[in-house]
Amino acid sequence: MLQSTGLTNPDSSAAKTTAPSTSKTSGPCGCNSSAPQSVPQNIQERIAKHPCYSEDAHHHYARLHVAVAPACNIQCNYCNRKYDCANESRPGVVSEVLTPEEAAHKALVIAGKIPQMTVLGIAGPGDPLANPKQTFRTFELVAEQAPDIKLCLSSNGLMLPEYIDKIKELKIDHVTLTINMVDPKIGEKIYPWVRYNRKRYKGIEGVRILYEKQMESLDALREADILCKVNSVMIPGINDKHLAEVNEVIRSKGAFLHNIMPLISAPEHGTHFGLTGQRGPSPKELKMVQDNCSGNMKMMRHCRQCRADAVGLLGEDRSQEFTKDKFLEMTPEYDLATRQEVHKDIEKFTAEVKAAKAAKAAEVVKKGPKILVAVATKGNRLVNQHFGHAKEFQIFEVDGVDVNFVAHRKVDHYCQTGYGEKATLEHIIKTIADCKGVLAAKIGLCPQEELRKAGLEPFEAYDVIDKVALDFYEQFTNESIGI
Repeated sequence: MLQSTGLTNPDSSAAKTTAPSTSKTSGPCGCNSSAPQSVPQNIQERIAKHPCYSEDAHHHYARLHVAVAPACNIQCNYCNRKYDCANESRPGVVSEVLTPEEAAHKALVIAGKIPQMTVLGIAGPGDPLANPKQTFRTFELVAEQAPDIKLCLSSNGLMLPEYIDKIKELKIDHVTLTINMVDPKIGEKIYPWVRYNRKRYKGIEGVRILYEKQMESLDALREADILCKVNSVMIPGINDKHLAEVNEVIRSKGAFLHNIMPLISAPEHGTHFGLTGQRGPSPKELKMVQDNCSGNMKMMRHCRQCRADAVGLLGEDRSQEFTKDKFLEMTPEYDLATRQEVHKDIEKFTAEVKAAKAAKAAEVVKKGPKILVAVATKGNRLVNQHFGHAKEFQIFEVDGVDVNFVAHRKVDHYCQTGYGEKATLEHIIKTIADCKGVLAAKIGLCPQEELRKAGLEPFEAYDVIDKVALDFYEQFTNESIGI
């Protein structure tokens, strides 16, 4: 058991050059339009320690986002940037904006405190390339002092073509673009204005500029051999049916990974969509769109839609441990040798996990019908958390042979010293109602009873998720057919 712009009209000839390709064009991941392909070894090595680009890595490696880019050059109807907020967990929100020197100091402190931190990303709270001096100076400082940390950039793509040479010079190997449309008429419902070359363009005129620059960005990243992940926000009634076309276009232009995220829309966030009642997708709707697009290219399903100052593993946020008043008082303890030893231990552990998965899979004769299970986990791809302590459940699809991560669903943790537990448990059950089992290190007798009443079978174990899921599947199917 394991423990541990020259502007053109995209409605005319320019659009034809970026239209979805019907051929089986391969991007750097080797994906084509007929079926998802395995990731080539050289790409696996590039993403092995990047928690956002690798589903396996996100169980073990941490990231740091530094908020050095407050300005933005477009307005999204789902965005309201906040620079002094400690409570909301969504993109565009930070507790404080840093200077490049402060950000580099923070990176060195956290690289020592959290040696499994492998990636430094700049994702806002605005757009990094609308703040090029701060962004690139931060990267320069970190690259000089911590050469083993991967540098990662997230952008809307409006200014990326102008900075592609600088991105290459700094050896930024991973870039995320947010692309929500490839039809400006749809984009007009998402972006009220775009600021380009010191001029603000409203409506579809601005959206066409953004569209053109995003297509140029995809081409530039492909030609530079920089891994590109595309984020798309799923907005029901606006771009939900359009995302399959977005998926096809970005695949044809070489994007490595597609992350279709749910719209975060609540009135208290102060966004246009939140204030006008635009709803986000249900988990079922989101999964359906992700499934429909997953045959074309690799799909990211483990995104947590992080704050622009997030710290730690995906699924946790330790940013409040490292606010400016705290980390500026800390002496950096960055030590390359120590970090390398920690990473070797992680690699050894993940090898053991793979071996355990392979051994369990070898016992299985054939696949059966697919079911979903909800897993309480603190990370490391283990069932290792008490049901009552879970603030999210990771959802896996199991068929008796394969165990595939499909989603995460946030919940209020059940154990709250008795207050509100009934209502909380009802919410948890509703959130994971499409699952057949709940896998946790421990589940109390009361929640076990309520879970069974709702058709969710509790299953206690402490081991590799894949092994526990297959053990549960075997028990569940045997009981279903009366063996």
